[in-house]
Amino acid sequence: MTDTPYSVLFLCTGNSARSIIAEALLNRDGKGRFKAWSAGSKPKGEVHPFTLDLLNNLGIDTQFARSKSWDEFAEPGAPEFDFIFTVCDDAANEPCPVWPGHPMTAHWGIADPAAAEGTDAEKHYAFAEAARHLGTRISLLLNLPIASLDRLALKSKLDSIGKTRD
Repeated sequence: MTDTPYSVLFLCTGNSARSIIAEALLNRDGKGRFKAWSAGSKPKGEVHPFTLDLLNNLGIDTQFARSKSWDEFAEPGAPEFDFIFTVCDDAANEPCPVWPGHPMTAHWGIADPAAAEGTDAEKHYAFAEAARHLGTRISLLLNLPIASLDRLALKSKLDSIGKTRD
């Protein structure tokens, strides 16, 4: 096991909901073994208010949360990532920047809670469901014996996590 935390970037198109939720959950649950960030290919420029409500209800400080472009992480001095996960289908199909260090990538598509329609209660439920699905996948990541897996086996496990239906 390395003393250096694994660096993870969660990508989504708007970076206002799913990727920020994933960033928050991994930073909380990774307990120093992981350091997560999030970004978007076409950031909305603001975090969805229901994302902030959800994180506050989970007891997660939201001071970190801001909608930002993935271009920030392609600049000199940006973190070098071990893993990059796309959490929306649009971002998975877009040409991504070339990331230094050849990070391991996988697609962990989650339905967009920001697209939910209905009452506020139904919308809050969509955000809670997105967080639940992301939490399950993050838990599976945290339980992988990363240091003991070769690159091919690790890639297979990460792809399998993305197909998890709970």
